[in-house]
Amino acid sequence: METRGHVLVVMLAYQIVMELRRCWQDLNVTVAEGVSELSGLCMTEVTVKGQATINQVPVPRRSIQRLLQAAQVRLPHVLPCRGTKVYTKKKLPEERKNR
Repeated sequence: METRGHVLVVMLAYQIVMELRRCWQDLNVTVAEGVSELSGLCMTEVTVKGQATINQVPVPRRSIQRLLQAAQVRLPHVLPCRGTKVYTKKKLPEERKNR
């Protein structure tokens, strides 16, 4: 079963790469460059009276907007807050020390 799951994941990744290559061919950007640019995408947690209520997706910079438009992806304006903590590479070692 593990092999079949691995093959599925690899084939899905391949399909995604091929689709992004097709979408971004007119932008003169490789898939690796586009994905690297998209890594700058973020969200802002909006807190009211000490309690998180929503995660707001700010307007992305122009280069990211072009990539998303070419792939026909529309970002939501807000996401529900589930209380899940996400740590960056920089903050993860600090969080591990505090445990």
